[in-house]
Amino acid sequence: MATTEVLLVQHMPQLGSEGDVVKVRPGYARNYLIPQKKALPLNLANKKRLDSLLQARALRESDELQKAQEFANKLKNLNIAVAVKTGTGGKLFGSVTINHILEKLSESGFTLDKKHFVSFTPIKELGKQIVTLQLHKDVQAEVEVEVVSENPIEPTEQ
Repeated sequence: MATTEVLLVQHMPQLGSEGDVVKVRPGYARNYLIPQKKALPLNLANKKRLDSLLQARALRESDELQKAQEFANKLKNLNIAVAVKTGTGGKLFGSVTINHILEKLSESGFTLDKKHFVSFTPIKELGKQIVTLQLHKDVQAEVEVEVVSENPIEPTEQ
């Protein structure tokens, strides 16, 4: 299988960041990366651009890290209450999923994706839980989620 080396000009998810030299299939480079100005063919003239691309990459990565830290500081003191229907003894009908938490976060003015949740398991009981969010490869945030009953809890009959 033939490959060709290209110099990435901008960040490409699952391929690399600006300044990286990557091997790709010739058709992908010729038909997509180079015409879209996402990469340059690797030659001596383009290798000279490498320093400026690496500086742009460092600037972008530090900016992303700073934004993630600011976002984590805003989330630090956030408490979310999710009201669910319960049966006798406070037993939940179903569970609290990522979608419920994302909905409450968006009501509070925070926009996140499912990919930010780290090892989340659905919450199946009333009470407070800590949910961990991965905002950046170096930044994690914790949000306290309290699951409360929509209706009054009826005691179980024994």
